Amino acid sequence: MSASVADMLRAPGIDPVDTRVLLRSVLRVSDSHLAAHPGQALTDQQRDRYLAWVERRRAGEPIAYLTGEREFYSLAFKVTPAVLIPRPESEHLVELALERIPADKPCRVLDLATGSGCIAVAIARHRPRARVVAIDLDRAALEVAREAARRHTAANVEFVESDWFGTLGAARFDVIVANPPYIAEGDPHLDEGDLRFEPRRALVAGPDGLECIGPIVARAHAHLVGGGWLLFEHGHDQAARCRALLERIGFEKVASWRDLAGIERVSGGSV
Repeated sequence: MSASVADMLRAPGIDPVDTRVLLRSVLRVSDSHLAAHPGQALTDQQRDRYLAWVERRRAGEPIAYLTGEREFYSLAFKVTPAVLIPRPESEHLVELALERIPADKPCRVLDLATGSGCIAVAIARHRPRARVVAIDLDRAALEVAREAARRHTAANVEFVESDWFGTLGAARFDVIVANPPYIAEGDPHLDEGDLRFEPRRALVAGPDGLECIGPIVARAHAHLVGGGWLLFEHGHDQAARCRALLERIGFEKVASWRDLAGIERVSGGSV
């Protein structure tokens, strides 16, 4: 029995926005195409794939893992269960970094815990004269990130397998950015929504959520040039503690910046 676009968009039990995203991905068409062609018939293969995705979405599986893609900073990134799903909140980290990276001269940038590579590649695309080093300890995540750089022709990104600063030696950078794990162990949000499906190693950071941020702040000072900046994302209730860490190490111009929801989401300072 054939099924049309209109039939498939009536899938019960999931958000109508999700049905459009899934059907658009299955058919590889735009939203405007779906609206203009409600009677378009799906092949059996398309119908079966779509219905399978609908069932997995009903079970809570993230849309990004089903379609294998998520937009970030106006670029499409491949997403697999090996990496966190890029989120709009992290775009503010990119914006703050770009404000501190000159567009007209060379600059060295370090991206810690690069994951999907979305932050590193977005910076590299908008600052082609910068040299970006993107680090992650997980090989599967690095392969996803490398594919993102190839897809977006970001040849000015170098990917390195490392435990934070472990393999960098005495290398110094003008800007260091990081979106590290920052959720506390036992946080009830870990059992809700998309977080249930994302890699725990990329989310959880000890009993207070600062197990990764603490060492990053402590060691970043030695890897920044004079006047260089460290900028990192953190949890909604961690800004004051992050500023205290930065000040204790000796960072200057310490501040926190609010996201579009008014939450202090990024903190940082300069040397």
